[in-house]
Amino acid sequence: MKLAGLAPVLSPDARLLLLGSFPGARSLAEQRYYGHPQNQFWKILSELWQTDLVPLGYEARLQALRDRGLALWDVYRSCEREGSLDAAIRNPQLNDFAALAEACPRLEAVAHNGAESFRHAPQVAAALAAADDAEPFPVYKLPSTSPAHASWTFAQKCEVWRTVFRRHGLL
Repeated sequence: MKLAGLAPVLSPDARLLLLGSFPGARSLAEQRYYGHPQNQFWKILSELWQTDLVPLGYEARLQALRDRGLALWDVYRSCEREGSLDAAIRNPQLNDFAALAEACPRLEAVAHNGAESFRHAPQVAAALAAADDAEPFPVYKLPSTSPAHASWTFAQKCEVWRTVFRRHGLL
């Protein structure tokens, strides 16, 4: 089944772009990033920012990202997939990262939420640098917030995320 991803969450003040691979089935159904309650994305950000984002409405959560300099998107614009696992993704099409660079002129780094997203780090970095006539951005591979990625504890994930967020002024 051909699926279309979600629109990016952007701000001209974004310094860090966080990329997932492609929204899971629940996120697509709700048209919300990280909509599955077992995904740790919103819980990790709540821990890092010392603000409980989980009970907030979705638009308030997105505004919190914008206010703190975080842009959010996925590497894939569309794909074919049954279920929610990255391993089931077929025929993916990449998003237009050159256009994103224009919308986020202060962007200085890219962080990938998990291994599937990180597979495309070279293409993403090259597209962003070419659009900005700049050197490639620092690129980070973060441990996935997915419930399928259970080999890391919540505390371990938070520590890696904290290091990247601190480095780019998001804490």
